[in-house]
Amino acid sequence: MPQAEVAMQSLSDALLNSTDGSEGRWPVQRRHVLDWLVNETRGERYIDNIFVEMCMKLAEAGVPVARATLHFRIHHPQWIGARILWRKGLSEAEIDLYNYGTEDSSQYLNSPLYEINNGASEVRHSLEGSSRDGAEYALYDDLRAEGITEYIAWPLEHTLGKQHVITFASDRQGGFRPGDIELFKDVLPALSLVSEIRLKNRLARTLLETYVGPHASEQILAGATTRGTGVTVGAAILICDLRDFTRLSDLWPRDDVIDLLNGYFDAMSEPIERHGGEILKFMGDGLLAIFPLSDPCACSNLLGAIAEAQAALAELNEENLRKGREPLGYGIGVHVGDVMYGNIGSRKRLDFTVIGPAVNVASRLESLTKELKRPVLLSRAFVERAGCAAQLESLGSHALRGLDHPVDIFAFSGRR
Repeated sequence: MPQAEVAMQSLSDALLNSTDGSEGRWPVQRRHVLDWLVNETRGERYIDNIFVEMCMKLAEAGVPVARATLHFRIHHPQWIGARILWRKGLSEAEIDLYNYGTEDSSQYLNSPLYEINNGASEVRHSLEGSSRDGAEYALYDDLRAEGITEYIAWPLEHTLGKQHVITFASDRQGGFRPGDIELFKDVLPALSLVSEIRLKNRLARTLLETYVGPHASEQILAGATTRGTGVTVGAAILICDLRDFTRLSDLWPRDDVIDLLNGYFDAMSEPIERHGGEILKFMGDGLLAIFPLSDPCACSNLLGAIAEAQAALAELNEENLRKGREPLGYGIGVHVGDVMYGNIGSRKRLDFTVIGPAVNVASRLESLTKELKRPVLLSRAFVERAGCAAQLESLGSHALRGLDHPVDIFAFSGRR
């Protein structure tokens, strides 16, 4: 049995068999909720589904819970945290994501969450009556409007000092009873372990998606983790490189260079991803992306991505000029063909990427943009596959380094 499941079973046994010397300390309802949470949630991947079902089971057990939330801090390039919200009568949760900077907002700084995250072991408040204490949080007015009579928040402890927050709210006159609070506190250790497993699974997926892309991350999570594993796929290949980056990085302050690169990669990457492309790697000031030919519109999608990226880069250059910076130049090479898609590297350090002659041709075309003074060059093989020769300018045949035969090349203006 996996170590995590052994720990879960040990926790279940300890909770369900624990007594204080009086027979029947664990009512049937409590045993039912805990046994389900510890032993019957193994097949559920998503913590929001588990949380919703747990709240519904608590309500079925007689706990007057009308609203509950889970607040997680998450490792994500765009968001600092997430909230899972359940309300009585609903079979699905609402999920909200919070941007970086939310931790400095007045809404967060004047909330029970801030108090819990700064060391409080509990925040509990009766909301019955219309009078408002001057020390109350603004959240309480919103809860009163929903008919909530009591609110309670606790830290949800994970391993190595990681802490999140869970809240429950009641709409029962008088709020929660002592037995309800006991049940919550009995359930929390099991929920901590269950939620941590799901959160770390989600974290692993998020980190992989962030650093290798969604498609490659699926392959890795499915077991493609040994050197040499891979498949041959047909793909339209795009390689892009920023011009004069070495000179700019020598002239500009470090933070300006980072800001420049981020703006450039945003302008290039978002259209690629929006059109179904997969960015396999950023290479200094360049990127490599593929559009798998399993999509019959792959070549058309690639051209659409380039057109949108060129428009975005034009806007970025206008902004750079307003800031007194030089406009950015770039080169893009496009080809189509079979590539080996998989793991390459040393025994302990792997890179999930594509290699093959088709990638080399795209790279040579990108380099040729400097010589021909055209920002986007495409091979005849790609143009014929895309059926777009009439929209492009033929530049004739050119010898490419490392290739035995010259390649017919076309220039793309961005107008489609």
